[in-house]
Amino acid sequence: MRILFPLSAVILLAGCVPPGAPPGTEEVPAPAQRPVPVRPTPVAPVADWRDLPRTPGDWQYRGLSGGSAASYGVRGAAPLATLTCDRGAGQVTMLFATARPVAGPVTIRTTSTQRTLNVQLMAGGVGVALPASDRLLDAIGFSRGRFVVEGTPVGRLVLPAWAEVLRVTEDCRR
Repeated sequence: MRILFPLSAVILLAGCVPPGAPPGTEEVPAPAQRPVPVRPTPVAPVADWRDLPRTPGDWQYRGLSGGSAASYGVRGAAPLATLTCDRGAGQVTMLFATARPVAGPVTIRTTSTQRTLNVQLMAGGVGVALPASDRLLDAIGFSRGRFVVEGTPVGRLVLPAWAEVLRVTEDCRR
């Protein structure tokens, strides 16, 4: 069996240990203090709306007899937003579910456009009807990754700009 440390190394290491305090001079520990609760630092506001986390859910498209619809939300739950094409009227209705429906302004932000619309009470929430030719619908569909709908009537929805939005719009333009 080999000795890993030579005896001289052990003696040198022993010389590095400070001598103990003389008897009777031991320090008495101070009484334990209550720990001060650490407050979390406040979350800084997001400087750019494109950095906001996306509202949970997915878009789901379905054809209707007089047009089409795309609904956004978590599967199995009521949709948070619905775009419906009424081909006969040539308009797209944007409907937003809300716990306390109130009419008022909402702002829609895309990478190319920002517009404030006045939503009205509708069955299932609040909404607004736009002509199918409205360029806001194109701005929503072509926004880079997401668009935001926010205002007192709806709170804040960060929705992905997926193909379903443009598909409903194009269904109304035919």
